Amino acid sequence: MEFWKLLLASGFFLAFWVLAVGGQNLPPCSFPAIYNFGDSNSDTGGISAAFEPIKAPYGEAFFHKPAGRDADGRLIIDFLAERLKLPYLSAYLNSLGTNYRHGANFATGGSTIRRPNETIFQYGISPFSLDMQTAQFLQFKARTADLYRQAKNPSERSALPDPREFAEALYTFDIGQNDLSMGFRKLSFDQFRAELPDIVNQFAIAVHRIYEEGGRTFWIHNTGPVGCLPVQLFYNLNPPAGYLDDHGCVKAQNDVAVEFNTQLRDRVIKLRAELPQAAITYVDVYAAKYGLIGAAKTEGFADPMKVCCGYHVGYDHIWCGNKGSVNGSDVYGASCQNPSAFISWDGVHYTEGANQWVTNRILTGSPSSNPAIPITQACHRH
Repeated sequence: MEFWKLLLASGFFLAFWVLAVGGQNLPPCSFPAIYNFGDSNSDTGGISAAFEPIKAPYGEAFFHKPAGRDADGRLIIDFLAERLKLPYLSAYLNSLGTNYRHGANFATGGSTIRRPNETIFQYGISPFSLDMQTAQFLQFKARTADLYRQAKNPSERSALPDPREFAEALYTFDIGQNDLSMGFRKLSFDQFRAELPDIVNQFAIAVHRIYEEGGRTFWIHNTGPVGCLPVQLFYNLNPPAGYLDDHGCVKAQNDVAVEFNTQLRDRVIKLRAELPQAAITYVDVYAAKYGLIGAAKTEGFADPMKVCCGYHVGYDHIWCGNKGSVNGSDVYGASCQNPSAFISWDGVHYTEGANQWVTNRILTGSPSSNPAIPITQACHRH
């Protein structure tokens, strides 16, 4: 009889342990700040501050004016901040109207993980690659500590990040899409596959640097299905048989994205062993975005290959917010009437409606993420 009591008790303990590990019995995390690293998928004004500002009609759906974001409104990072009850992130490169008390955004549109060897004026690749973004973070953190020490009263300190909170902050990453796009442009698929381990290793180096500076909670997005971006078919209106998958996406490009994500996930697992005090969540954004592409009609969205903003007819393309000439007539790349019904905003970036849909899938603990926990419990190590 005692044996059965012991077995039942052990079973209860095991069930409790499984629930706890799954996140259901863990207390919510209280993140005082978010520090973000990435590309245009999470840039809240960096590239606009460094170069020419993003023009209307960008931002009009929510901010009612251009807001440094490559969308009609909010990005996933904005919805993430809302979920954690924190302000929207100010871009590190923006000198006016900023507030860094609860974090900073080092992402810039066009950024890559690896340092690029071309200028932004050639192909739109940002000079602020991930190693530069982490260097900017280190400078930001050191400068914060210096100013905090120099502050003469609590009022001055209240406008600064609290140096003690860097260890409690959430560190988010959404970068890699431009490495893939650049690889597709320069290399064959086989050549580019050989480059993936180095790209993933450069990403891991950035995480190590932030960990060494006291960062402990990391929320890492994988890259989305780049083959499903409408821009991939702007100049290929009659793709050969087998070029597209069942959802109309470029199959070979998505295959490479999946391989990159697999290597990234494996590297995240290694990072957990290398950084024993870190809580690291690998977030499967690819699954969420590809799921949206496949369920567009049932979820109330238009054809995922249709673009809301810009003029795209045949091989004539006037990009969102730009003016051009088509057959001798002036054409403006205007917004569609109902952006919330579209997945693609400008052929490369998602609309606010699509970003919100994806956010709702990943922040609550996507089954394909590792571990599958909500962002409110991401500070717990597994």
